Amino acid sequence: MDDKEKIEGMKRELVEDNERTYGQEVRERWGDAAADGANRKMLNLSKDQFARFQELGRRINEELEDAVRAGADPTGPAGARPCALHKEWLDYTWSFYSPEAHKGLAEMYVADGRFTSYYDEVVKGCAAWLRDAVIARAR
Repeated sequence: MDDKEKIEGMKRELVEDNERTYGQEVRERWGDAAADGANRKMLNLSKDQFARFQELGRRINEELEDAVRAGADPTGPAGARPCALHKEWLDYTWSFYSPEAHKGLAEMYVADGRFTSYYDEVVKGCAAWLRDAVIARAR
């Protein structure tokens, strides 16, 4: 299997996992067009775009963990970079961006235990920190 086939398989697996885990809920909340559009956008990422998407996910988590450990204020200057990285990460799957949608997603990270446990897996408080940073900075 060459690199292109591996990347295509990884993208398909990610879409299928998300569809199994969140698909019905996403389709009920935002409709089939939004879910299908996000899936299509992910599947159409180039090798470099997919690598950047994955790297952004890792960097967001690392920066959140560092910020929470340091006791940084998410509404201050420390919140700018994780918020910007998170927006860039979203742009790889969202068909459009709005600050309101970004803030709504960030609120869901705290309101929904599935998301909270993902962001808080290593350092407790990361989901709330990201939410606060996004609320303060999403534009």
